[in-house]
Amino acid sequence: MTVRLAKVLAPLLLVGCASFGAPQKLDNCYRFEEGFGKDVVTGIAKAGTDRMICKTGPVIQPSATQQLLNLPYPNQKTVVAVYNFGDNSGQRKGGDNIASFSTAVTQGAHHILIEALRDAGRGNWFVVVERTGLDALTKERQLVRSTFEAYNKGADGKTILKPLLYAGMIIEGGIVSYDTNIRTGGNGARYLGIGMKNQYREDIVTVTLRAVLVQTGEVLLNVTTTKTILSTGGGGDVFRFIELGTELVEIESGSTENEAVGQAVRAAIEAAVYGLVIQGLEKEVWDFDYPSLGEKE
Repeated sequence: MTVRLAKVLAPLLLVGCASFGAPQKLDNCYRFEEGFGKDVVTGIAKAGTDRMICKTGPVIQPSATQQLLNLPYPNQKTVVAVYNFGDNSGQRKGGDNIASFSTAVTQGAHHILIEALRDAGRGNWFVVVERTGLDALTKERQLVRSTFEAYNKGADGKTILKPLLYAGMIIEGGIVSYDTNIRTGGNGARYLGIGMKNQYREDIVTVTLRAVLVQTGEVLLNVTTTKTILSTGGGGDVFRFIELGTELVEIESGSTENEAVGQAVRAAIEAAVYGLVIQGLEKEVWDFDYPSLGEKE
């Protein structure tokens, strides 16, 4: 028997590298355990990294979507508004010897945030009101009102439009950084003209999220999450002289795999929303039945 709130907090440890926990060891990933006791290449790789390198390419860690869906239901939904959740990293997409004007991360992160808020507790945690398209919504309501008044003269005078909901909280934040080449490395070997190699690179995207109380402007909750973006590449080549050294055979093959930046941003935002709910539970911000420490199920 455990305290109910403890069960709520337990999944926080399972979010993985997208939020607060350490990356889990997967079957197709390994660590450099042997170090310089094996060879110089492995020793250098071990000294340069303490994380897992995946043999078969980058593996997208499970996002917090399932944790969001499985949150226990509160007593009452909280009405929240999202005005802006943009890219504050200032990073441009990398290119070889060219000036790229494309951004490194998505410019539509607020859409992902709204979806994550609506996914919390299968839609039972937040009521998200439209604010990013408020101008269009206001114009459409004015059109409905003017049309109703023009074609219903002499009626009972009742309006068909309900008043707009106002939010008790504003959800703010953004993508604050996108750091590239945090860790790079690889290894390879060649023997008698036959060689193989593999390389990896790690980038990190950081997201911050906060909840602001509309009545006072106080920042009640603030969460920062990071997500690692892994890129790997591998290949082999053959460079041999045959027929008594008169004919050259050269073969080269390789492939690369890059974890999608958009998927990484989604995982970081979902983890941030999950962390915001959990932090609110710890501080007793939400309308939720908080059990006493001595209460057992």
